[in-house]
Amino acid sequence: MRLLDKAKIITATAHKQARLIYTMLTKGTKCVDKGQDYYEERYCQRVLNHLTVRARKLEFNLIPVPETV
Repeated sequence: MRLLDKAKIITATAHKQARLIYTMLTKGTKCVDKGQDYYEERYCQRVLNHLTVRARKLEFNLIPVPETV
């Protein structure tokens, strides 16, 4: 993987920030921190979906195991 030079990194970061600010100003949305729990849940769902797709390609079915307390 080739690394970008500093100028391209700065330009990409500025462009991303500009898009966020433009969206906030035009649509009236606010920047809200959703918290770590939100992102951990999304990560778990993404991993589970990826494993499900891989299992289907190998003709397996995933069966959830009930959690024990």
